Amino acid sequence: MPARSLLAVSFSRNFLRVKQELISSGLALADFVHRHPKRIAAVIAALLMGSGGGAFAVAQFGTTAPTDPLRLVTESITPADGVAAQLDQLQHFSFTLYRSEPTRAADTPESLLKRLGIADPAAASFLRRNDTAWRAVFGRGTTGRLVTAEADERQGLQQLRTHWIESDNDSQFKRLVVERGSSGDFAARIETAPLVATQRLAGGVIRNTLFAATDEAGIPDSVARQLTEVFESSVDFRRGLRKGDRFSIVYEALEADGEPVRAGRILSAEMVNRGKTQQALWFKEDGAAKGSYYGFDGQSLRKAYLIEPLPFTRITSGFGMREHPVFGGHRGHDGVDFGAPTGTPVRTVGDGVVEFAGVQRGYGNVIYVKHPNGKDTTIYGHLSRINVQVGERVAQGEKIGEVGATGIATGPHLHFEFRVNNEPVDPREMLAEQRENQPVSPAARAAFARLSSDMRLQLRAAAQTQTASAE
Repeated sequence: MPARSLLAVSFSRNFLRVKQELISSGLALADFVHRHPKRIAAVIAALLMGSGGGAFAVAQFGTTAPTDPLRLVTESITPADGVAAQLDQLQHFSFTLYRSEPTRAADTPESLLKRLGIADPAAASFLRRNDTAWRAVFGRGTTGRLVTAEADERQGLQQLRTHWIESDNDSQFKRLVVERGSSGDFAARIETAPLVATQRLAGGVIRNTLFAATDEAGIPDSVARQLTEVFESSVDFRRGLRKGDRFSIVYEALEADGEPVRAGRILSAEMVNRGKTQQALWFKEDGAAKGSYYGFDGQSLRKAYLIEPLPFTRITSGFGMREHPVFGGHRGHDGVDFGAPTGTPVRTVGDGVVEFAGVQRGYGNVIYVKHPNGKDTTIYGHLSRINVQVGERVAQGEKIGEVGATGIATGPHLHFEFRVNNEPVDPREMLAEQRENQPVSPAARAAFARLSSDMRLQLRAAAQTQTASAE
């Protein structure tokens, strides 16, 4: 063989041997790196830190590769007793969906059911044909009534409910229930259930008017009016409120099926007016015919008479001499005139018996109320409506009529007189001086102390709601 050929063969063999050694060394190095990643990372970091160079980063190598061989293990499992039955139940499980929507003035059965997520022509047809369901959901005065529907997974109606109260004085509510029977037919029924009383806390800060503050705090208007009545003997709500005055209220809310339908009475309240704190607590002694408001010291806040027969109104003519608006000239005015729109409720300022109710000379429609001390009589004139009869007993604050312009009057207003032994006196002066200040009886003091302690805590919590709202 020529020398050049022998040299080529030798070189080829040496090259293959070197290549195999490099591959073996590379595999050994890779294996070493996989088995000792932390040591390699530490060496590289030390070299980089000692090099005096610029920025660098060190990344941890992957986790140690498993050295044991991998095996696939397959085992059969026998389900425990009852699993098969549970799986069978899941196969037949059906979802029940709930949704609530208020009714609208232009609602039809189809539009209401569509908003409720229900596609059920049979249900719409039933609501249209059934008189009981139609009157409860789509009849007069039902706009805004909350309707709750229960549907299956196929959007079929299973049950529909709504509730309402007949009047603000009701202690029970009505409930309509429309239900699909086992045969698939619908039926409707009306149920009666008691309202559930709950307690609510609220508070506010006066920045403009009292009613603006109560609206901002989400307090019902009926509760706001009660607040003025509770503290009207100590707070001038017409002229005496100041920016920054604040109030806290614990009041009763009456619920039907968990939804508030109307507010009840104020249970406890606090009013800070011009830096002076006024507090009130509703308390009824065992065996008493009615309750009343007391201070936390146990003294009654009840006055013999309310300050005025109309809350939140203006005085258009005072007591004494005046220029007569009809006949002219200076004449004596035996009462006080309160300007108010026709139909405004008129309340009696104190307990008593109706002595006269009818039409009388310039008074027009007028009511005379004789009060328990036998000396005092109050007169309410120019009424558009009379709500009481002669001999009827009336309680303080009870509505007895409505403002009007009957008799000799230039416009709607209430003419109010206060007479002592049939002699007219200035009602504003007389009513400001009248007050009952009877304390809680000794037998009821323990119960009153427990209630007042609880209400103090709740008023503090109500004050926190006003603070949070202001922030």
